[in-house]
Amino acid sequence: MSRIQLKGITWGHSRGITPLLALAQRYNELHPDVEISWRKRTLQEFADFPIEKLTEEYDLLIIDHPWVGCAAATNCVLDLSQHLSKAYLAEQEAHSVGYAHLSYAYGGGQWALAIDAATPVASYRADLIGTDIPQKWEDVLSLARKGKVAVAAIPIDILMNFYTFCIALGEKPFQREDEVVSAAIGKQAIETMKELYGVIDRRLFQFNPIAVAEWMSSSNEIWYCPFAYGYSNYSRTGYAKYLLHYTDVVSFDNTPLLTTVGGTGLSVSAFSRHKEAALDFTQWAVSPLCQQTMYVQHGGQPGHLLAWQDPLANQLTHDYFTNTLPTLQRGYIRPRYNGYLHFQDHAGDPLQQCLQHNGNPADALEKINNIYRESLKAEKQLI
Repeated sequence: MSRIQLKGITWGHSRGITPLLALAQRYNELHPDVEISWRKRTLQEFADFPIEKLTEEYDLLIIDHPWVGCAAATNCVLDLSQHLSKAYLAEQEAHSVGYAHLSYAYGGGQWALAIDAATPVASYRADLIGTDIPQKWEDVLSLARKGKVAVAAIPIDILMNFYTFCIALGEKPFQREDEVVSAAIGKQAIETMKELYGVIDRRLFQFNPIAVAEWMSSSNEIWYCPFAYGYSNYSRTGYAKYLLHYTDVVSFDNTPLLTTVGGTGLSVSAFSRHKEAALDFTQWAVSPLCQQTMYVQHGGQPGHLLAWQDPLANQLTHDYFTNTLPTLQRGYIRPRYNGYLHFQDHAGDPLQQCLQHNGNPADALEKINNIYRESLKAEKQLI
């Protein structure tokens, strides 16, 4: 029997690797002629190495949706709308968790399927905070001044939260080509963020959402995190020393904050020598059958709505999915033009410097806008 060997690349957290290993094992049992191996990268490697280069080596790729502009420009992964049935894609869209499915649609193509869904949500230690879970932004600040609040404060997460506060103040970013957001709103957003970032533990400027969750679930120092990309793993009994509970984010001026869509998609390399097998695995892995059962049971955070609504999935995670679904359903999709990643890779740095060292918001905003214009110039050069 001839054997087909597929190689996949994902990210190195239990949420990113463990469910894919389980699916690969089961798929091989159903299709003995197909073996799938998965390699993991760190989150930093995920951000630093161009995905389009990985498509030359791997058949299956877990991607972030802001990359799809590059995918559309280079055609290095398959446009799934040309390979999967309209009925299948319609079912995926109808059962998307928020904008997870549509975030991988760009330029008339569907460049990945939403295998995982996430957006910044609130987390807390129920055994420490009791019933005093913050409901308003003012509650967060009050608790932060007591030293009980953590937030991911590396540049990329600060940038995602900057989008959130611009929207909360009345303006969506990226509506113009000369500036990310108006000077008035941008400066006000940074000043608002300073109220929190000015009182947090300085070590947090080196922490991503995983590091925050690990700290909260391994010691009793931190009671609450107002917004960080959610990880249902930490709300599962036995995963960490202490259980985390997750919930919706707080209200700002009586309106719930709107956070920035994350999650991951599963795509198929255009260079794969076994496209048919890769496509078959892809649609099987993102089907409601797998998403509701093996995927979530092995630590995954599904992209399919039926899995988020599943009673057993919620029992397994202390209602993680039910409690955070409202946040995901109203999430904000980042730009995806082929050039945006240049902006995302660099624009968080001046923001972090400003928040960490009490800098001038106008100076930070000017640097952000310069990076934005550079990213648009890169996009136009590719057209």
